[in-house]
Formats: sequence, structure tokens, C-alpha cells
Amino acid sequence: MATTTGPRRQQHGNARPALRKPVFVKVDQLKPGTSGHTLIVKVLDSNTVLQKGRSASQHLRHTRVSECLVGDETGCILFTARNEQVDTMRPGATVILRNAKIDMFKGSMRLAVDKWGRIEVTEPAEFLVKEDNNLSLVEYELVNVEE
Repeated sequence: MATTTGPRRQQHGNARPALRKPVFVKVDQLKPGTSGHTLIVKVLDSNTVLQKGRSASQHLRHTRVSECLVGDETGCILFTARNEQVDTMRPGATVILRNAKIDMFKGSMRLAVDKWGRIEVTEPAEFLVKEDNNLSLVEYELVNVEE
């Protein structure tokens, strides 16, 4: 009688999970606390809010943060660009934000792309940005719901 040592494994060759087609959303569909968004936006403005250089310590690296006003034909929102993202998010550029998320900052929405997402510069978009619908100007309040 033969005995096996350890669990048996089935081999599936080079089976990879199927890539999902991205579902593009519009700025006016963004809601607090959501993530996984893919959108095409134009960069309207960029303001540096934090710039730290190298210090004597090798552990601290150069940190840059910019707030960029981005939008599409449905509205606009502030995007928080970090480090090398700042160079990509130039005013006038059209970018595809992949796997973007909504962060809350002082009660208002901010769009961000972390290490799990990507920013790609693309062809200039034909749309005009609807600047009078700025989602970052809407203030949200955290309400505890008791059952």
C-alpha cells in the first residue's frame, strides 16, 4: 500500500485569472468610500501642497504632493498626486486613471491612485470640463446610524 506525503496538487499549467475589461465611470458618479474606478479626465490645475527634500537620514526620500483639479464633461474633483505622479499630472494633460479611489479629506472627496493603480497619459480629449460641478466642494458629514 502506497502512502503519500503532503497534499496533492493539481496542475493547471499557465492558467491566469481572466482580465476584466475596465468599466469607465464619469466624475459625477463618484461616491465617498468607493474604489476601483477607471476614468478619463483632463487636468485643469495643479498646486504643490507639500515638498520635502532629502535630509541627513537616508531613510527619508524626496516627497512631493500636489492637489490637481481634474474633470470630465460631468464635473470635476481634486486629485491628490504623490511623488512621480506630480510630473504626470500637468495642466492641459488628458490622463486615464486606473483603479482610482476616493479618499475623504476634511469632509470632502479627493480622488487618488495608490500603488495598486496607474496613471496613463493619453490623447487629448475632445470634451469640455464641467467646472461648475466640483465634487470636492461638497462637504460630507459622518453620521452614525443606530439600529
